[in-house]
Amino acid sequence: MDFTGQHILSVNQFERDSLDYIFDIAAKMEPYAKRQKRTKVLDGAILGNLFFEPSTRTRVSFGCAFNLLGGSVRETTGMQTSALAKGESLYDTARVVSSYSDVIAMRHPDAGSVAEFAEGSRVPVINGGDGANEHPTQALLDLFTIQSELRAFDEKIDGMHIAMVGDLKNGRTVHSLSKLLALYKNVKLSLISPTELAMPDYVVDTLSNAGHEIIISDKMESNLGADIVYQTRIQEERFASQDEANKYRGQFRLNNEIYTKYCKSNTVIMHPLPRDSRSDANELDNDLNQNPNLAIFRQADNGVLIRMALFAMTLGVADKVDQYQCDVPWVTSK
Repeated sequence: MDFTGQHILSVNQFERDSLDYIFDIAAKMEPYAKRQKRTKVLDGAILGNLFFEPSTRTRVSFGCAFNLLGGSVRETTGMQTSALAKGESLYDTARVVSSYSDVIAMRHPDAGSVAEFAEGSRVPVINGGDGANEHPTQALLDLFTIQSELRAFDEKIDGMHIAMVGDLKNGRTVHSLSKLLALYKNVKLSLISPTELAMPDYVVDTLSNAGHEIIISDKMESNLGADIVYQTRIQEERFASQDEANKYRGQFRLNNEIYTKYCKSNTVIMHPLPRDSRSDANELDNDLNQNPNLAIFRQADNGVLIRMALFAMTLGVADKVDQYQCDVPWVTSK
């Protein structure tokens, strides 16, 4: 269970027991994330937050997580504002930036790019998303959220039914989450998408080899009677043209009427965000905002807990957070 100095590049590096360990550490971070406590366990440490592809939640939550542990953040956003635009290699960038940092979080549009970067890094690198390939921290926070939401109904991940809906071909979040679900038992998965945007065969094979029941369909309503509905947006940045992406936008919409008619009364609604709220898409209607089972914002909150846990673990201070606790000199309602 010693993650000290390790890169976090892929969900493939986790086993079931390591997930339980990460989730235990994440749960202990909640008082700090809610500003009920402060810690200076990473005082003086520097995070290099390198985001070469657009991001809001992931980039900000990485920075927030590091700040909450007492560290400082240095950021680069966008390819054109970096030396990569001048032809510098990922290896050279890694050698330089890692000398300025104690840990690096990175997002890049090309599959395999973060692993390539990590080969040149002198410090741990955490994958914040590499193209359509993987998003391991999102998968961890998704699974942590699923566990938390099901626990409220005295249910477990083992034996649950999850419906994944939308662009399953290009959605790296569902690829990574599916690989983690392969570590559990007797999970039923309804994979709902346009035929052209179906889950890649290698992901389906991983789930099948784990003994899970899999339903593949292009019909949404008849497959929504699940414990979890995980909605995704059309990944327009992965298409050759906007017109091609537009062919699929808005095909699978969930609103309160559809939820009431086809979902269970305690079906949890998840989405990795951002949800596409434009009128021609409207993946999750605003009329669901008051539904207590809409977990998308609790899901985003959990991202900070998971990333705090990973920073503490990779920098070897997971067992020292409380030792560096200090007072909170302001009042917060979080």
